Amino acid sequence: MQFDLFNQNVNSILDAHSYDEFKKRLLESNCGECALSKTRTHIVVDRGNPNAAVMAIGEAPGENEDIQGKAFVGRAGMLMDELMAEVGIDTNRHLLIANIVKCRPPENRAPHAEEAKTCIPYLKKQIQLIKPKVILLLGATALKHMIREKTNISMESEAGKWISFPEYPDIKFMVLYHPAFLLYDPRKKQVMREHLKELRSFINQHLMQAGRNG
Repeated sequence: MQFDLFNQNVNSILDAHSYDEFKKRLLESNCGECALSKTRTHIVVDRGNPNAAVMAIGEAPGENEDIQGKAFVGRAGMLMDELMAEVGIDTNRHLLIANIVKCRPPENRAPHAEEAKTCIPYLKKQIQLIKPKVILLLGATALKHMIREKTNISMESEAGKWISFPEYPDIKFMVLYHPAFLLYDPRKKQVMREHLKELRSFINQHLMQAGRNG
């Protein structure tokens, strides 16, 4: 984990030895490391089960997330809950859901590169503490910020793919459409359903046998 010799507030968060302690320190920090802190209502750390084997990473909190302080609780989150439930995945039990940035960008815009760069050490700390076996990258923004080699991304060609990432050799990454996109293009819901069936099959074959399915 990358530490800043001159920022003890951030260092204290990144030095947490348990997920509960990390989350507590981050929420209590009133983080002001980027401009998003000036317009947020709440820091949005996550939603779900920090002991789950599967982690989902989205783009940024939206309006409902900012108000409630929980990830993926708006319309897109409810749609994701429904689609996951169709294949027997309970998002509160079988997933830990987070975002590239922890604060809502104004007007729900995509996070700027510098905002993502500033916030991503917190996300990497979450990954370090959770030790997921699978990470779901929801949408192009999550994909490009997590895997820098991915440029000129076409979700049409990336969605549904499994990716190996050298920085995390023990984790399988799967790219999925962001559920917010499905609200704008419902035709992709069936495609997403097929991808989630593939995810369910992987969980059944690899995680349930290992005794870790959330």
